[in-house]
Amino acid sequence: MYKCSYERLDEKIKTFSKFGDTGKGGITRFSLSDEAIAARTELVRRCKALGMDVVTDDMANIYATLKGSENLPAILSGSHIDSVRQGGNYDGVLGVLSALEMLETVVKENIPHKHPFTLVVWTNEEGALFEPAMMSSGVICGKFEKETMLKSKDMNGVTFAQALEKSGFAGDISNRLTPEKYKALIELHIEQGPVLDIEKIDIGVVEGVCGMINYEFSFRGQAGHAGTTPMKYRKDALYAAVKTIQYLHDELDKLDSALVYTTGKISCHPNIHTIIPDEVKFTLDARHYKPAVITQVLEIIKKIPSEVEKCEVSYTQAWSRASVAFNKRLIDYVETSAKELGFSLMRIYSGPGHDAQFVSDVIPTTMIFVPSVDGHSHCEIEYTPTEACLKGVNVLLAAMLKADAE
Repeated sequence: MYKCSYERLDEKIKTFSKFGDTGKGGITRFSLSDEAIAARTELVRRCKALGMDVVTDDMANIYATLKGSENLPAILSGSHIDSVRQGGNYDGVLGVLSALEMLETVVKENIPHKHPFTLVVWTNEEGALFEPAMMSSGVICGKFEKETMLKSKDMNGVTFAQALEKSGFAGDISNRLTPEKYKALIELHIEQGPVLDIEKIDIGVVEGVCGMINYEFSFRGQAGHAGTTPMKYRKDALYAAVKTIQYLHDELDKLDSALVYTTGKISCHPNIHTIIPDEVKFTLDARHYKPAVITQVLEIIKKIPSEVEKCEVSYTQAWSRASVAFNKRLIDYVETSAKELGFSLMRIYSGPGHDAQFVSDVIPTTMIFVPSVDGHSHCEIEYTPTEACLKGVNVLLAAMLKADAE
């Protein structure tokens, strides 16, 4: 089987870690920032040097294509270049660099392929500067209205439309991904969690993206003096919220062990140490790949009474996401490729969202995960050894060639 180059991949990772380098081992590379533009420019330079045709669409998504021997729809691979604030050197960009190394191997080794191979870079996957996340893939896949997205503003009031125009990467709408022009997408990504690393597994064969719900709970009590109000007369909104959080944890722990849930945001009013809290809010984020389990979570939420510890309780759904199942044929290509290369593997679902989940509604799609050391991601200590990355890239190449031979 064909193999990609450790040295070339390592050089790519080290070079692109300089664009937005925080000096602390990570990067801050917001979408369409000067740092992101510099990274994009270097990527385009390298793609053209390999003989690839490069175009962008109206949302600045990049498509760099290596022609095939026949006039067929292209097979895609790639991810995103932008990061969160003080993020790592692997989330997103590793998928881009993996596609680049895979394509460089095809060129250097003169590997025959019928379909064109296209490296794709999605704009504003993180949504760290311009909300929402997965913005540009969402627009071209029909999830978001373009005009609404163009009005999204950063903290300084700059709109996404203005950043898009300034970037020089806004292209023609005719260059967008469509099922007529593209056959499939295989994206490599770090796991962003600890499972593969803890289990000492080389490759995560991704079956889909977990569905999720996000709810906000509100508790209204009565403010009072901390020194004069007897405990039995209090309407302490924080105490009511704590009791409810405990209830949720106790009940959700009885469900499928693959369910993950988080109380990630909490506010307490008036947040003064001498006043009994009169209003408390918290969020619940719950994720699972089976819709039936998400339904069970909803049933547990609905059992919360309208009054807890004499405080009024209400809740609303902030947002939700349906589970996404990837293409079974492509999943099998990834699994077979990993086995042929002698790598350990496990089937896995993604908890975080990815552009690939939107693309899967348009063309057949799957993903490949490589381990994240200690599960760290979206932080400066995010790390995957180049040896582990290379295993994923070799699986990517083998799976792309299987898809090509279909």
